[in-house]
Amino acid sequence: MTASAPSARWVQRVCLLVCDSWGVGDAPDAAAYDDAGSNTLGNTSREVGGLDVPTLESLGLGYLTDIQGVAPRAEPGTAHGRATEISAGKDTTTGHWEMMGIRLERPFPLYPGGFPPEIIQPFERAIGRPVLGNIPASGTEIIRQLGEEHLRTGFPIVYTSGDSVFQVATHIDIVPLELLYAWCRVARGLLTGKHNVGRVIARPFQGRPGAFERRPDRRDFSVPPPGPTVLDRLNDAGVPVFGVGKIQDIFDQRGITDAVYSDSNDHGVDLTVELLREPGPVFVFSNLVDFDSKYGHRNDPAGYASAVRALDRRLPEVIDAVDGGVLLMTGDHGCDPTTPSTDHSRERTPLLAAGLPAGPYDLGTRATFGDLGHTVAQLLGVEVEGLVGEGFADQIGYRT
Repeated sequence: MTASAPSARWVQRVCLLVCDSWGVGDAPDAAAYDDAGSNTLGNTSREVGGLDVPTLESLGLGYLTDIQGVAPRAEPGTAHGRATEISAGKDTTTGHWEMMGIRLERPFPLYPGGFPPEIIQPFERAIGRPVLGNIPASGTEIIRQLGEEHLRTGFPIVYTSGDSVFQVATHIDIVPLELLYAWCRVARGLLTGKHNVGRVIARPFQGRPGAFERRPDRRDFSVPPPGPTVLDRLNDAGVPVFGVGKIQDIFDQRGITDAVYSDSNDHGVDLTVELLREPGPVFVFSNLVDFDSKYGHRNDPAGYASAVRALDRRLPEVIDAVDGGVLLMTGDHGCDPTTPSTDHSRERTPLLAAGLPAGPYDLGTRATFGDLGHTVAQLLGVEVEGLVGEGFADQIGYRT
């Protein structure tokens, strides 16, 4: 179906800020994913003795779950609610795709015992060397364990997790970045059919044994979306779509007008603010990954809380840059740093909005992440009929 513009475009710019792994618990099917009791923001707040986040509090975050230090209140011009994932799985790709109108009925494959020979052997032949690892592991832990052997042999470290990922870690002094990316493209080409892994991830690191650290040059090589998304419909209607962070990788560049990688949450905010100053209409789609990659997966609630506070201090800049448009905020899954697991958690996610003509509005609990994409399209005057979701522009002060 070709995108077409309805009678009115309500705003000139919309920003969707995905705070990677911001969950607020209470997913109706959490037990099926062994995630009963997970509540990323709520449990983190209690673990650290409370969160001081006045801007997020003013947006209504305290209404969504019990977050210590965050009162249930909301100021005019805002909206608050929760989003429920209906796709199968709890990974980055699934969550972002559902936001943009695609529901996955079957989850991407997982490899709790490592990758089978029919994957590893062709990969080793293609890159001309064996691999180390091939086990589920924390990224920081496996480079601590195998990094020195990698330095000595040049063999890449391959690992997975509780998510559908094929991760390749190499030291930048041993394997140049472009070669690492090329190896990941090889893996992406092999991982098809029943081994259609959600993402192949390049994980470069640096430093000496005992002091290895990840580099910000990570790249994700995702499965292409199986059909059109809200991003495609916006592009077809002439609305520029700018991706910040790993957005371009998650959608395999599809529906993206232009994109830029970020190397930290702060850098991602800088880029988001800069792109929002482009003349409208424009949609800026940003992912801030530090919450997940640096703190959630490492079971570091203190670091997670610090990152939430740091974003809160910068949110007024983003709201100001929207300048008459709408800021939407959400998460793509949970990653509760207070539970024994280091994997993603099946949770509902926040749905916050700022820049609205009135309010505050209570959006309740939405039936699907797809309501976000539909609302983005409504606000920018683009039809997305046939994609998963139901817009709520009319519930936040815009007549559609």
